[in-house]
Amino acid sequence: MRVLSTVISERSVSRAALRLGSTQPQVSTQLKRLRSLTGDPLLVRSGTGMVPTDAALALLGPAQRLLREAETLFGPTRAGRRFDPADTEFTLNLAASDYLDPRFLPTLVTRLRERAPGIRLALHPLTGDADYRTKLALGEVDVVVGNWMRPPGELHLGRLISDDVVCLVGDDHPAVRSPKSWTVERYLASDHVAPTPLHPGAPGVIDEYLSLQGQTRRIAVRCAHFGLVPAMLPGSRLVLTTGKLFCLRYVGRLPVRIVPCPLRFPPMAYYQLWHDRTHASAAQRWVREAIRTVARELVDGPAAGALQ
Repeated sequence: MRVLSTVISERSVSRAALRLGSTQPQVSTQLKRLRSLTGDPLLVRSGTGMVPTDAALALLGPAQRLLREAETLFGPTRAGRRFDPADTEFTLNLAASDYLDPRFLPTLVTRLRERAPGIRLALHPLTGDADYRTKLALGEVDVVVGNWMRPPGELHLGRLISDDVVCLVGDDHPAVRSPKSWTVERYLASDHVAPTPLHPGAPGVIDEYLSLQGQTRRIAVRCAHFGLVPAMLPGSRLVLTTGKLFCLRYVGRLPVRIVPCPLRFPPMAYYQLWHDRTHASAAQRWVREAIRTVARELVDGPAAGALQ
């Protein structure tokens, strides 16, 4: 069932093998057995890629339900089962933005590898085509980490950190050379760089707040790779508005400077979200606590203090 679900979702034997931690020949052998059992090719060629047949799409939902029920009955994350992170083995699917801190995911991976080496980690980006609500409900993702002005109310929510909003600019930007001229009007009229929306048409937290105030800014660049944005600032006169913790990591490494926002934005709040299906899981509770601890250590630890 896991191979069936993954092959149909990925529409590729090689990608399915990577996601399953298997090899392409092994997945191909299992796909051959599935074709024999179902009497259907399941995956067929279309141009340069592969597409699932109608029968395969009809089997996808039942296969995913069986997997979730098996996990509930027998999986290591079952509620009430004794949980030892050193001995556990399961796959954790984590979807996260990289807005919080460039060190967050590397530090979290190291921490989990140290304390629970049997956990297989699959890290997913939060992109415009990622419907994280559906993925959480289907079990394709276990935890989502990001920042929202108003987090979705139907999911469980854990607040991680709160961060002041600042502007990051190249050290040749007029806001650095002439701070007194860095007014609200200049800020709104500047060319800004912003992350790609989490879904089409969705404003980010900065633009959502500006809209509530009846104001707009001019976004000249949209970028899906947030960690690359600071390197775009020197010489471009672009303005990045985001959390101070993220910006501090680049001061001294790149010719960039932090300047105050002429507008007073509310603090940027970061959360982790999860679905009711994993709420009582001992293993998932342990993972969520690890996420919370790592996020707060980045704010309160000695490295953050030294940068501030």
